[in-house]
Amino acid sequence: MYDDILVPTDGSTGAEQAVSRALDLARTSDATVHALFVVDTEAEPAGLTTENRDALRSHAEKRGREATARIVDRTAEMDLEAVRAIETGRSHETIREYVAANGIDLVVMGTHGRTGAERSRLGSTTQRVLTTVDVPVLSVRFSPEPAPDSGYGMYDHVVIAADGSDAAERAAADGLAIAERYGADVHVAYVVDTTTYDFDDVPRSVVGLLKEAGENALAAVSAEARDRNLPVTSDLLRGVPHEELVEYAEGVDADLITMGTRGRSAESDGHLGSTTARVLGQSPVPVLTRR
Repeated sequence: MYDDILVPTDGSTGAEQAVSRALDLARTSDATVHALFVVDTEAEPAGLTTENRDALRSHAEKRGREATARIVDRTAEMDLEAVRAIETGRSHETIREYVAANGIDLVVMGTHGRTGAERSRLGSTTQRVLTTVDVPVLSVRFSPEPAPDSGYGMYDHVVIAADGSDAAERAAADGLAIAERYGADVHVAYVVDTTTYDFDDVPRSVVGLLKEAGENALAAVSAEARDRNLPVTSDLLRGVPHEELVEYAEGVDADLITMGTRGRSAESDGHLGSTTARVLGQSPVPVLTRR
């Protein structure tokens, strides 16, 4: 399924959720784990003297050695191959370059889940990575809770958000592969967006076309799931897309959501697609995205 999995780490304890997910996927795929720490030059205060900048970077490098060593120790316990790397540069650019240079086929990293008005926003590095790399990115919410136990029960229910786009189809393929590897049930959902169309005023023909598009998208993913002998259900939903998807995932006790994203630039949530950005910001379970 995956040969090389990249785990960018910032050394925080909250990142353990992402590390655990990465290691378990590596276990099921016999993949090599790449533990990467980036000394982020973009985060350095302006006006530093050369001496102070060197001291700051030296401290960051020490933290990076410790963080990547912890991941490598865990991979050794699981008899997995591991690579450690400490790079200097702008975090998202360095991660993107590392992905391209090392044949990475999955990135697993944490997001900063917030509350209130900031709930829909992501950690800036994660957001920029998933809008600019050409491989799947598994975004895992930072959490003080213990990481889930390794094993085939890690993914019992996988939700696939279908919208008929090429990106969503690519994400669905990853979701189905994970479901197949873990023996998970698949739940396919398509949301007819009622925020775009006022259904009291829209002609019946337009409503029919929207429903038909949803049913076709659901049927395509469901057929592929059945071809893999996976238990599958599908649901055509109506409402605010991100709200419906998060609620749907909670209702089926999902362990993973997969969805496509529009990657154009790295500057705003809008370039993710607002639904994807909001699901990523609000979902309590990991979200796998594809461009």
